[in-house]
Amino acid sequence: MKKRIAILSLILVFSLCSVACKSEKNPSTDTSDIPSHSSSCLTETPSKTENSSENKTSSVVTSTESSQIDTGFTVNDPENTRGLSEVKFGFSYGVAKNGQPHSISVDNQKRFDGMKNIEALALDTVSKDKVMYLTFDCGYEYKNLTASILDTLKEKNVKAAFFCTLDYLEKNPQLVQRMIDEGHIVGNHSATHPVFPTISRNKMASELYLVHKYLQDKFGYTAEYFRFPTGAYSESALELVTSTGYKSVFWSLAHADWDTSKQPTPTSALNTVTSRFHSGAVILLHAVSSANTEALGDIIDTANSQGYTFKTLDDYYNG
Repeated sequence: MKKRIAILSLILVFSLCSVACKSEKNPSTDTSDIPSHSSSCLTETPSKTENSSENKTSSVVTSTESSQIDTGFTVNDPENTRGLSEVKFGFSYGVAKNGQPHSISVDNQKRFDGMKNIEALALDTVSKDKVMYLTFDCGYEYKNLTASILDTLKEKNVKAAFFCTLDYLEKNPQLVQRMIDEGHIVGNHSATHPVFPTISRNKMASELYLVHKYLQDKFGYTAEYFRFPTGAYSESALELVTSTGYKSVFWSLAHADWDTSKQPTPTSALNTVTSRFHSGAVILLHAVSSANTEALGDIIDTANSQGYTFKTLDDYYNG
């Protein structure tokens, strides 16, 4: 009996040693803060995007680290000691409220204009002419639709802004170069498409800078405009973006176009977009939409026939 107990004791000791050795060689790793540059925006539906973004959100810093982050931007007040509001605002299509056309867009722009140290555009309330701004979100490439969009824009002599994630830039260099060469604006749509009001100010800056630096290094291009993933923002997030030198660009006209498996018909897309035309409109379209791609030429023609002129974000800020 004593011999059997001794043998069992030895087996137990060897087992414990084996487990300890394996633990040292293969420690568990929390990858929640490891940058994942391959993440991309799959939809703009807040419920879906926010959930997936929380799983994919990454950064090289945390809010408790130095105000000078590794990515190059100096983060102003990383701990938000000034108490800027962190209340999260969503962003809708910008259509009518209480029977007043585009009142939501008007309210959004009034909110931005009432904030200190904020540079944000949802609706052009300054220009007296009938102008509109055409913008596209590019989280990933789908069926080479962006090339078709660029073909139409070239044919119609219209310049647009394309807001790109890091994943898009990395995987589609020829399309990005074409955007630049043909006089379009390439905007910053963050590295991994997180919901900004849910992450630290340091992480926000990191998300911005990864895209900013990539555009400079790979294309010799400096982006000036940023679009919040899902459109979700807070006063603190807006102030942080502005402090880095970026201008935040939202929209006042959009439609449900982001789901590649639930596309409206091109005619429906045309009717929806044109029925929401208004002076000063910042139009958001998704480059993964086959309906948008097919209807784009008619959308532009309808706008021109109604006396609208397409301007660029540079025209708005520098004109």
